[in-house]
Amino acid sequence: MKTDRKGSFTFPGGVHPSDKKNLTADSKIQYGFTGKESAIMLCQHIGAVCQPLVSKSDEVEEGQKIGENEAFVSAPVHCPIKGKVKGIELRPHAVLGRSEAIIIEGDSEERARRPSEGEDVFGSAFDESQYTSEQICQAIREAGIVGMGGAGFPTAVKIGINAKQPKEVLIVNGCECEPYITCDYRIMLEWTYKILAGVRLAQKVSGCSKVLIAIEDNKPEAIEAMSEAISKLSMDGKIGIAAVKTKYPQGGERQLIKSVLKRNVPTGGIPPMIGVLVLNVATTAAIAEAVVEGTALTHRVVTVTGEGIKEPSNYYAAIGTSVEELIDFSGGLTEEAVEVILGGPMMGISIADLSTPITKTTGAITVLTREQIGEAKFSGRQTACIRCGRCLLACPENLNPTKIAHAVKNNMLDLAKKYYISGCMECGACSYVCPANIELTGYIKTGKILIAKEKKTNAE
Repeated sequence: MKTDRKGSFTFPGGVHPSDKKNLTADSKIQYGFTGKESAIMLCQHIGAVCQPLVSKSDEVEEGQKIGENEAFVSAPVHCPIKGKVKGIELRPHAVLGRSEAIIIEGDSEERARRPSEGEDVFGSAFDESQYTSEQICQAIREAGIVGMGGAGFPTAVKIGINAKQPKEVLIVNGCECEPYITCDYRIMLEWTYKILAGVRLAQKVSGCSKVLIAIEDNKPEAIEAMSEAISKLSMDGKIGIAAVKTKYPQGGERQLIKSVLKRNVPTGGIPPMIGVLVLNVATTAAIAEAVVEGTALTHRVVTVTGEGIKEPSNYYAAIGTSVEELIDFSGGLTEEAVEVILGGPMMGISIADLSTPITKTTGAITVLTREQIGEAKFSGRQTACIRCGRCLLACPENLNPTKIAHAVKNNMLDLAKKYYISGCMECGACSYVCPANIELTGYIKTGKILIAKEKKTNAE
């Protein structure tokens, strides 16, 4: 079928960094990778941290629940491999510094898992009506599914019907606007029917009357694949495709809603406040696996990429695998490699310890060289702000990043609040365009941490 591949939806602000997706866009998802050890973080999501359900020396099976918290906003964690609990100890965490993890030593005879992915399981034979909304929600909760696009909010909480905030529109986020990353692109090509099965399940349980799958127009093959599958399933008119203009951060929830629906999410608010539910394509695929096959979220597709990687590719990897093992499986680092980032170059976090394990929200490992970072950025040279206003034009939230950063720098946190520091999504667009090489986003992140500490101190 013919599909309009030219994006007609966009939002104010944003930037156009080189996408660098050519490094892995044509690399099919590789299966068969299995690490020697998995470190399952007990904190992998927004909400209450899990408590361990196993002890040292316990024998565990693949898919077994090993950590849980009964709090409403939480999601259990599961063992990705058969093996033995080596211990429960602190491991490097990209955000928290160090955090508690359950260490699983894999069985030497364990075979790498390969998921169901095709039309035979999730295609025309699939019927969402055989599942009740309660069954779907329970399966999602038990599988430990969280937002896999990076936010990590427990999906069972996000997707459920709320009489006070009824949901009207489901937007499935396939934009993947971060440079280098292609994990979502590959699953849209290879797991097309599984994604659509998850979309149908999500629509049923959320009560949304309208569904749109949003894909940036630099991914015409993904737009075509999803459109053809929708037609083949006779879902035309029920599930639509919204081709959006390629611009960073098009994949941000607020920006995507603005682009597609022309609605504004209130500052400090969430999409359900205006009747919208946004789910990442990988999350919908996980929903299908959980409901149809009873599979817990123990693996995910990870892009290992960048000019600092010898053999960039996309891997189906066990959650808890170390960054080092995935890099080694990709041929190792090049001689020019200088920075390892968990995530993409715009919103990802640089790490120094390669034993850091991947989590449910890790979509990529990006390794950059000095050339990619830029000599000025690498050396940390900053000059005085010249009041050029580029950060104002780039900010997708219509903030003044320079004023916020200067307020934080001068420890004027109340002023930073007046400049709506909480409204910043930390996309990095302001830092990207700054000719003075000022790490505006870094100052804003620091400001948020200081404000949170101040709030906690006052509460005590």
